[in-house]
Amino acid sequence: MSRIEMKTPLVEMDGDEMTRVIWEMIKDKLILPFVDLKTEYYDLGLKNRSDTGDTVTFESAEATRRLGVAVKCATITPNKQRIEEFDWLKKLLPSPNATIRGVLDGTVFRAPITVGNIRPIVSTWEKPITVARHAYGDIYKAVEILGDEPGVATLRFTGESGEIQEHEVAKIEGGAVFMGMHNTVQSITSFARACFEYALATNQDLWFGAKDTISKTYDGLFRDIFEAEYAGYSSRFSDQGIEYFYTLIDDAVARIMRSKGGMIWACKNYDGDVMSDMVSTAFGSLAMMTSVLVSPEGVFEYEAAHGTVTQHYYRYLKGEETSTNPVATIFAWSGALRKRGELDGISDLCGFADRLDSATLGLIEEGYVTKDLVNLVEGEATQQSTVEFLDKIAVRL
Repeated sequence: MSRIEMKTPLVEMDGDEMTRVIWEMIKDKLILPFVDLKTEYYDLGLKNRSDTGDTVTFESAEATRRLGVAVKCATITPNKQRIEEFDWLKKLLPSPNATIRGVLDGTVFRAPITVGNIRPIVSTWEKPITVARHAYGDIYKAVEILGDEPGVATLRFTGESGEIQEHEVAKIEGGAVFMGMHNTVQSITSFARACFEYALATNQDLWFGAKDTISKTYDGLFRDIFEAEYAGYSSRFSDQGIEYFYTLIDDAVARIMRSKGGMIWACKNYDGDVMSDMVSTAFGSLAMMTSVLVSPEGVFEYEAAHGTVTQHYYRYLKGEETSTNPVATIFAWSGALRKRGELDGISDLCGFADRLDSATLGLIEEGYVTKDLVNLVEGEATQQSTVEFLDKIAVRL
């Protein structure tokens, strides 16, 4: 049969370990037989990021800004253990996700992928909860110092005018660790506007939680900017019958746990990192969550919200069969193809993305699942290897 034609390429960001293996399987089995796929390819595998001094990550982000839509595989953010594991890795490269988010100044929206035969662990949740994660700064762009002797740490800001603000952080008598982090008014404002626009587009309530009682200046700025921006949105929220409110992050957690779901939960960068994993796991699995980065200019980058599944990769290298869940990666591809089709006016491409989603979810609802979902499915469940699972989706397609 003829394949669906594309006009504009996607930015394709390849990744690491087991998800890199699954990436190729998804393309070969589920996409290339049906779509004349056009991509601008960037290898964000750790080896290539190391070899290029991480310039490839910045190049992929700029390409995303230029072409408008990207799809990204899960990637390694190395720690000291990875330095020991890979003798070619000379330094701890930053998170590629954080780099891309910084370049695009985007907000990440993550929502669980729900199926009829898997109920949330939290019994009150009736609708998916979308976590809106601020995608710039905080600890992801922090500077850290390890002090191993008595001394004084200070925080200093020198303005262009020459005005200096300086505060003593701590006077220490022995070893200590220090962190300096930042955010910008522009980025926080973009975050707030993205959340309000997304709430209106999806007709969902918007909650925002931070800790301005403790971090009176840092978190207080987030709260003030959200309140100021909401003034321009309040009438539209009222017209649609939805609401925005701010509460402390700990209170937000308590409210979420006893809610029915169905809201957008806006979180600062680190909070969103943690809470999106909690939400996805409670709805089923880390591999059952969509993730899309949206920039203020309307650029979209789709990815799986989970990691590279290292343990499965080591088993794969030994020739052992794995049962890795590929659903989030499939939905990253379908999301990017659908958005590309929408922007280019290709209805067949949008329709294919919808059918790919339906084929995937329909298979799970028939009881054919990967290992992580076997004990969560209501009714009969048949465990599939990754290859078996993908092959069954291909048959349905």
